[in-house]
Amino acid sequence: MPANPITLTRVAALSLSLLPMVGASSLYANAAKSLDSIVAVGKEGQGNETASAAWKELVAGGPENLLPILNASGKGNVVADNWLRLAATVIADDAVAAKKTLPVAELESYLKDTKHTPQSRLLAFDVIRQADVAKADVIEPTLLNDPSQELRRGAVQRLINAGKKAADAKEESAAKESYTKALHAARDEDQVKVIAEALTKLGMEVDLPKHFGFLMNWQVIGPFDNAKREGFDAVYAPEKEIKLEATYEGKKDDKGQPTKVKWQPFETKHEYGKLDFNKPLGMLKSSTAYALATFNTDEAREVELRLGCKNAWKVWVNGEFVFGRDEYHRGQKMDQYKLNAKLKKGANTILVKCCQNEQTEQWTVEWEFQLRVCDATGTAIASNQ
Repeated sequence: MPANPITLTRVAALSLSLLPMVGASSLYANAAKSLDSIVAVGKEGQGNETASAAWKELVAGGPENLLPILNASGKGNVVADNWLRLAATVIADDAVAAKKTLPVAELESYLKDTKHTPQSRLLAFDVIRQADVAKADVIEPTLLNDPSQELRRGAVQRLINAGKKAADAKEESAAKESYTKALHAARDEDQVKVIAEALTKLGMEVDLPKHFGFLMNWQVIGPFDNAKREGFDAVYAPEKEIKLEATYEGKKDDKGQPTKVKWQPFETKHEYGKLDFNKPLGMLKSSTAYALATFNTDEAREVELRLGCKNAWKVWVNGEFVFGRDEYHRGQKMDQYKLNAKLKKGANTILVKCCQNEQTEQWTVEWEFQLRVCDATGTAIASNQ
């Protein structure tokens, strides 16, 4: 949903406090109007023509519009952010080419304030790099533990590069130190893979499930029916009660007789926490299954459940429905879905429903999901067993 234009107007006004006050009222009016137009653009391109004109006005305003642009970033959708990022980039490029002064000090101050949106802080850093590469090179290593995953990447990459350089020079101790430091800070799958492979070659073990916070120990039950893909909406016994000792009526067999199903323990060994229902339940189609995990915490807290799944799925925490997606085989990746959840002090139940459809192509055999518990930065939160 587009951000409230009144809110953006106030945001633009606040950003002007960091700029010279000469001509502030006209700058405020022009910038606020242009920003409102851009942030209101729709995901399907609605309002693009108006946004294009507003973009030109922002660029024409030069460096004075950078901070208002930053404050609008992250307030609309991805399309709006792309318009704003492009505007800031062009303004910075033009200023550098014309040898105009960019507000690097103000941008650095903005970057350091973690109350701003991750999108706007990342954009601030990118503009700093355009204006002063040496300054950016000094700042980047300090972002190693930044709450923004995007801003961490550069600092982590520097350590990866240092580790590789040390390894190539046969400086094993220095390589281990750099890679280990990088691993502690890394939150993105691609970087963690590179680090884990490097550390393994150096003779060190890397516990990827622990690093990411994947849940590995589950109770599973199934199969229940998913004929005509009706299992997603069907309310089976695990959604009504959790009784690990109970036996229920499951999906009918080839003779039309209902099977008996009960909970069974299952521990996944997959390094990225994938629970494959085909292993405990068999290679089934048109079926529904459930997985139950217990998560213990010393205090009530808010967390993110990050899930990857190419099947239809639903998630409950302590019996409360969180979210679900009724679609099949459209790809799977780590952290595909981010769900906000509240955990109570003590034991918490996390229930996942996963439906397999009727397709028989080889690429549809996967009936699996991966789920991890972390904070908003992607940092793993461990269950206290």
